[in-house]
Amino acid sequence: MIQKQKGCNDIIGREAKVWKYVDSVIDAAMEKYNYNYIRTPLFEATELFHRGIGDTTDIVTKETYDFEDRGGRKITLRPEGTAGVVRSYIENKMYGDANQPVKVYYNGTMYRYERPQSGRDRELTQFGMEVLGSDDPLTDAEVISLAVNIYKMLGLKEIKVNINSLGDKESRDNYRKALLDYFKPHIKNFCEDCQERYEKNPLRILDCKVDSENEILKNAPKTIDYLNEDSKNIFDKVKDYLDILGVSYEVNPNVVRGLDYYNHTVFEIEAKVEGFGSNNVIGAGGRYNGLVSQLDGPETPCVGFACGVGRLVQALELEQVKLPIVENIDLFLMYVNEEEKKYAAYLSQELRMAGFIVDTEYTGRSLKAQFKQADRLNAKFTVVLNSEDLNNNEVKIKNNKTKEEETISLDVLIYYLDENCKEDEYDLEDDGCDCGCCGNHSEEGHECCGKCHHSN
Repeated sequence: MIQKQKGCNDIIGREAKVWKYVDSVIDAAMEKYNYNYIRTPLFEATELFHRGIGDTTDIVTKETYDFEDRGGRKITLRPEGTAGVVRSYIENKMYGDANQPVKVYYNGTMYRYERPQSGRDRELTQFGMEVLGSDDPLTDAEVISLAVNIYKMLGLKEIKVNINSLGDKESRDNYRKALLDYFKPHIKNFCEDCQERYEKNPLRILDCKVDSENEILKNAPKTIDYLNEDSKNIFDKVKDYLDILGVSYEVNPNVVRGLDYYNHTVFEIEAKVEGFGSNNVIGAGGRYNGLVSQLDGPETPCVGFACGVGRLVQALELEQVKLPIVENIDLFLMYVNEEEKKYAAYLSQELRMAGFIVDTEYTGRSLKAQFKQADRLNAKFTVVLNSEDLNNNEVKIKNNKTKEEETISLDVLIYYLDENCKEDEYDLEDDGCDCGCCGNHSEEGHECCGKCHHSN
């Protein structure tokens, strides 16, 4: 039997519905903030990621899926979303659009060859947002705020934002020199990767997973101590806007991010979820003002964010967040003979086109077995078609919750279902929520449809 590849997953059943719901919340939030969806190729020229992400990052040196196609071109499956978005921005000359800045979001599959573990797969789905063409600190704060609001809309309760600044080029150069001086007497005590990073990009040493508990690493100089006045002022403005937007945050000098293209604001968002382990970061991002020009485009200030959807779904499961997942159907149509089957096919089509979730029998089961199938599908209503009723233009419809049955005209079936299915669509009384959107609430009340913080 052929099995799925290591580090890949089949998303099926209820879990697939959770993923689709998460996608719908992301889409709704992005629409409110006026972000446009962008879809870039799954594979790009290898050079894009080596130049964009950086040759000293673990992603490029250890984790990319690289190959030559039949034309001898060097190709890489995308390991992250930003580089492809920037390539598209340059190639499609979006910098010339009248509407600036360009605000886009993506939600798609990425590939990283790493050791599979909980919340980390070789094939992963990532959503992210990018703002290209603005150096206003408000955009940094808005990106962080949007990410936090998506998590809260989904029902995660304890969200922590850690922010830091890497500063401009002058600040980064000063910090790089300080790191070189600090690590020079101790570099032989670090892993081989860090010894190589020492000359190429000492900031990557701070991201080392092997030496993360090394006291020398813990006591390394902090980026925030080497910011020049301009960089300090920008960072202060980002914090001011976060205060205005009501986003709680903590300045954490240890946040440096693992990609070479970041400067100024960097941030990580944690979810305090029991069972998540020590690595509870569910999303991260920052400003990357030099990446567009580095990839042969014009000088363009940018800021973005990314989150692994699998990691997010795992957090929702561990937090036991109750999501409004539809796990039933409106109507199951049953029949016995061929003529009734033909009418079931016709009626199913009509009702589906009217907006109802309808299923019927396809395997030739007995009427008794069809009733069991209706129960397995959690059908709100059932109809047993029979020739006598159909000749009278009638059907007997049964409410599977109340077990009440009544005979109605086929002419009013759509209206009957429309009235009764909508009444039962969000039965959330046990959750203390009657707003018709979610089961998350607080003592003070709730504001749903993408506006609430959903705190239980």
